[in-house]
Amino acid sequence: MALSLAPAESMASLNSDLSYDILRRLDGPTLASAACACAAFCSISKEEKLWENVCSSTWPSTSREDVKSLISCIGGFRKFYADCFPLIVNKDVAEYQWNGHLEYPEEWTEAEYYGDVDEFESVAPSDFVSIVDIRYKDKTICSKVLWGIPNVNELSGWFYNCPFRIDLLTYAARDDDNEGEVFLSVSDGLPPILSMEKERKDGKLWMELRDGLRLSWIVVNKKVKQTVNLASWSPLGGQRHWPTDKDFVTRFGSVLSAKGILPCQVVECILIMKFRVVHTEGEGVQTTLKLTELSMQLKDMEGAHVNGRSSLLILKKALSCHRSKNHSEALESCHLYSKAQAELKEEKMRNESRLDRLCILSGIAASLTFWYYFL
Repeated sequence: MALSLAPAESMASLNSDLSYDILRRLDGPTLASAACACAAFCSISKEEKLWENVCSSTWPSTSREDVKSLISCIGGFRKFYADCFPLIVNKDVAEYQWNGHLEYPEEWTEAEYYGDVDEFESVAPSDFVSIVDIRYKDKTICSKVLWGIPNVNELSGWFYNCPFRIDLLTYAARDDDNEGEVFLSVSDGLPPILSMEKERKDGKLWMELRDGLRLSWIVVNKKVKQTVNLASWSPLGGQRHWPTDKDFVTRFGSVLSAKGILPCQVVECILIMKFRVVHTEGEGVQTTLKLTELSMQLKDMEGAHVNGRSSLLILKKALSCHRSKNHSEALESCHLYSKAQAELKEEKMRNESRLDRLCILSGIAASLTFWYYFL
C-alpha cells in the first residue's frame, strides 16, 4: 500500500514551477489527462498560457494577435481547445430515412428571401470566422484566417438563395499576412516523381499525399461565442489525376444536422483541397506540388447545393452539435452518411427504372388500342 501511494505523494510534493515546466511540454490530450492525476496538476492545468501553447502547436494560426484577441473574447484558449479538438459525430445518420413527402417551399416570403428572421434567431455572415490549418507529415504548410463570409456585405439577398461556397485561397489572402502561394516538395517529404506516366501506374505520390495531409477548419461564431471544427482531420476520400493528369483532389468534411432547416435532416460539409504538380524530378528541379484550391460547401443527401440562408443556420446549429475525441468514430459517421446516400441514389434509380418501364408499357398499350380501333 505504501508503494502505491508513493507516486501520488511525490507529485504532490513537486515544486509548482517544476510542475508547470512538466505540464507545458505536454500535448492537449496528455495535459487533460495529467489534470486528473492530482490536485496540484489540476490547479496548474487551468493556466491559460499552457493551453495557449497547446493551441499554437496544434493550430499555428491561433498565434496571430487578432486570433488571440478573438479567442480571449469567446472564453479563452482552454475552452477553445475543448471545443475544437473533438470532431463532429452525427449519430442521426444511422436513423436517417428520406421522406419523399417533404418538399422545399416553392415560394418564399420577402423576409425569408432577404434572410430576415426573428431577432433572437438571426445569424449574419459577419458573425463567422474561419481558422484553417493544413499539415503534411506533422509540418504546417498553410495557415489562413477569414473574417466573415465574403461577398455578402451588401446583403442584397442573392447570397441567401445562391449555393453556399467559400473559396478560402481566393479571399483569405486579402487580410492574411502570409500571402505567398503554398507549395509541397521533396524536401517536405514528398517522394520524387520522374514522370506522370510512372505515377499513373504506381500511384506513389498520390498515396503519400493522401496519407500525409491533415486539415483543420475551425468556425467561430463571435456573437454566440462558440466554436467547432468542421474538418475530419484526415481525408475522407479523393481522386488522383482529376480533371487533368496533374491534379490531386482530397476531400475532408463532416456530417451536420439540418433538423428543422431542410427536409433531408442531415447535410454534408464538404471541404475540398486540390494540389497540382508544377514540377517533376529533373535536372536541378525537385518534384513540387502547388495548392490550387481550398474550399467549403454544403450539400444535402441528394447532392444538391445548400443555399446561403440555410447554410448559415446549419453552421450555427453545428456549434452545439455532438463531438468525440475518438477520430475513428467521427470518420465512421461520415462513412455511414456516404452509405445512406448511395442507398438513396440506388432507390431513386430503381424508381426511375420502374417509371420508365411503366411509360413504355403505357405507350405500347396506347398504340395497340389505336390500331385496334382504326384498322
